[in-house]
Amino acid sequence: MIKFDKVTKAYGKIAALKDISIGIQKGEFLSVVGQSGAGKSTLIKLIIGEERPDSGRILIDDIDVAKIRSSDIPYLRRKIGVVFQDIKLLPSRTAFENVAFALEVSGEKESKIKTEVPKILELVGLSDKTDAFPNEMSGGEKQRVAIARALAHKPVLLLADEPTGNLDSINAWEIIQVLLKINSKGTTVVLATHAKDLVNSIKKRVVTIEKGQVVYDQEKGKYVL
Repeated sequence: MIKFDKVTKAYGKIAALKDISIGIQKGEFLSVVGQSGAGKSTLIKLIIGEERPDSGRILIDDIDVAKIRSSDIPYLRRKIGVVFQDIKLLPSRTAFENVAFALEVSGEKESKIKTEVPKILELVGLSDKTDAFPNEMSGGEKQRVAIARALAHKPVLLLADEPTGNLDSINAWEIIQVLLKINSKGTTVVLATHAKDLVNSIKKRVVTIEKGQVVYDQEKGKYVL
């Protein structure tokens, strides 16, 4: 589904990624691990077209992301859901309204929004928080709203960049459980993290990046740094 073919990305004289080649299969759950500055976030930004590679190719369903016109990037991103550590919910909107907003801005009909949003909130375990505002929710609940928002367009790929970074261990594991549930329904999930215990508990494929290079790629792997 996704192929990095000898991708290099540098910021000035600092190479964030060096000659990276990775394949990600449809329906896979992949953890990308490494210390801060290893290149994990750059990998995510390249997939969504926020950054362009200096060399190499990034293919998503055989589409070369590096060659997509800037005006077409929003259409690519509708196939991709993204969750960041910085949640950025709209504070004056309820959980329902935060998720609905993602559909409203793309012109979806109100009837579809009323039907789809409750289903998405149920998927992430927030049916009882429909009318709650962000300041009435825990950190884990707010992150689940962010995941629900990322799922609004039924993406084929969900990217999660350090989604548990600001959470305690209990809430962090609940987020991982939600991601595994989403993956079990067919969505490809790429998790970028340095949370060792969580990665070891997932027991799925792990790619380890160190100084911009892939140093390990293991099926049912562990955090080995």
